[in-house]
Amino acid sequence: MKYILVTGGVISGIGKGIIASSIGTILKSCGLRVTAIKIDPYINIDAGTFSPYEHGEVFVLNDGGEVDLDLGNYERFLDINLYKDNNITTGKIYQHVINKERHGDYLGKTVQVVPHITDAVQEWVMNQAKVPVDDDKKEPQICVIELGGTIGDIEGMPFVEAFRQFQFKAKRENFCNIHVSLVPQPNATGEQKTKPTQNSVRALRGLGLSPDLIVCRSAKPIEMAVKEKISMFCHVEPEQVIFIHDVSSTYRVPILLEEQGIIKYFKQRLNLPIDDQPSDLLMKWKKMACRYERLLKVCSIALVGKYTKLSDCYASVFKALEHSALAINYKLDLMYIDSTELERSTEAENSVKYHQAWHKLCKADGILVPGGFGIRGTEGKLQAISWARTKKKPFLGVCLGMQLAVVEFARNCLNWEDANSTEFDPDTKNPVVIDMPEHNPGDMGGTMRLGKRRTVFKTENSVLRKLYGDEMFVEERHRHRYEVNPELTHYFEEKGLKFVGHDTEGSRMEIIELENHPYFVGVQFHPEFSSRPMKPSPPYLGLLLAATGTLNAYLQRGCKLSP
Repeated sequence: MKYILVTGGVISGIGKGIIASSIGTILKSCGLRVTAIKIDPYINIDAGTFSPYEHGEVFVLNDGGEVDLDLGNYERFLDINLYKDNNITTGKIYQHVINKERHGDYLGKTVQVVPHITDAVQEWVMNQAKVPVDDDKKEPQICVIELGGTIGDIEGMPFVEAFRQFQFKAKRENFCNIHVSLVPQPNATGEQKTKPTQNSVRALRGLGLSPDLIVCRSAKPIEMAVKEKISMFCHVEPEQVIFIHDVSSTYRVPILLEEQGIIKYFKQRLNLPIDDQPSDLLMKWKKMACRYERLLKVCSIALVGKYTKLSDCYASVFKALEHSALAINYKLDLMYIDSTELERSTEAENSVKYHQAWHKLCKADGILVPGGFGIRGTEGKLQAISWARTKKKPFLGVCLGMQLAVVEFARNCLNWEDANSTEFDPDTKNPVVIDMPEHNPGDMGGTMRLGKRRTVFKTENSVLRKLYGDEMFVEERHRHRYEVNPELTHYFEEKGLKFVGHDTEGSRMEIIELENHPYFVGVQFHPEFSSRPMKPSPPYLGLLLAATGTLNAYLQRGCKLSP
């Protein structure tokens, strides 16, 4: 097993996740089996109880793990399926060690950060690195480990110490450290500054780790003189300094790394049994990156949500839309609309914001209402759904988006004026969305219906079934506490809102489709989590096809994309 540790310096959010994913992609393109581990030094057990404004979206895995969004990057780039134990947190490690102490495993010894916590980290990494993540179920050969945060953070110290020890346990030819740093360019001088990188590498060396590669992030391409300066002051060869500037799409990053000789370096440094040249997989990435940059036709989608100030809050939704747009040769124009700005209360408080939000919604080619929790912004989402339904605008509702589509239909088509979800109004006379029987209202963490579940189509006359290749069932990832009230579904069906998919027992509604509408679809699951750059998610692809007016032609071709 070869281990590649990716650390970061100067600032967090520098792009370690994309760099780690890109390195994995390059090595996979050389014919190696690659897995990935993300270490988050926070004390939370997992990411499940975070607000999306804390660390971005909560990504859900097949096994129900609620994890950091970087695991989504790994899955999309490497086309693998990870497990919850591929996300290590301080909380998980300490809980593991404390449980062992309570069990008596330490035989009366004083339990300390060194060696007990550091040993637990190393043991976890070694065990998880062996777990197969590809469809062929073979043991991986390379494990890419990303250490979250920045070098010098107090909460990350035990992990840095663990890897300081681990480099000797694994042996030099099996362990490599890549340090990602920032090269800022102040507007006042326009000069690219190396001092932050020098200080960051010095701090890393002071903790016992020496970087084998220094990846420098910058806004613009870095000059050769800067590369030589970093090489001299950071005690590495010039070819060990890699530059990654801001690019038009993340698909470019593996190509930039490959162009700077990273395959040849890894082959020598880790004694890898590979050729110097990448395989067809990286050529596909190159073609995809070139195609992305040449797109001329534009499709605009309005994303109506309440976490619109930070794009990472809907990272997987954005990627799923981007994958689908690329598949049909369109450039995506994603317009984020804060759902509260569509509400009547905003018109009274700030009419400019209100009219700007509605202007965006009206000019969009399609409307998407993603998942979420809490009552804030729900009335605005209902307004957007009503607009999509009545104006025949292509619409996709995901999780809460589907539930609100049911609420909107009940209020405006069934004339149940107080119809609501018990999440927002526990005393409603028409509870069209209810909490699930197994929902535990006590603990919040890990108590939802999570992970990959089967959805069975109950009719052949379904647009989503056709988009999925006319399969009898699909398996997608879920994350919800509430569901459509199964006792009321017949009222909706009579008026044309069809529940075309349900769970294996037939009691849980999973997919809705509206009759006599170009594309009005709601799904209880989160299809965005399984979307891949070369395998777009069918519900999102359907939305883009409908928004560009090509859905019917696509279905007539037997769900084959035109060349």
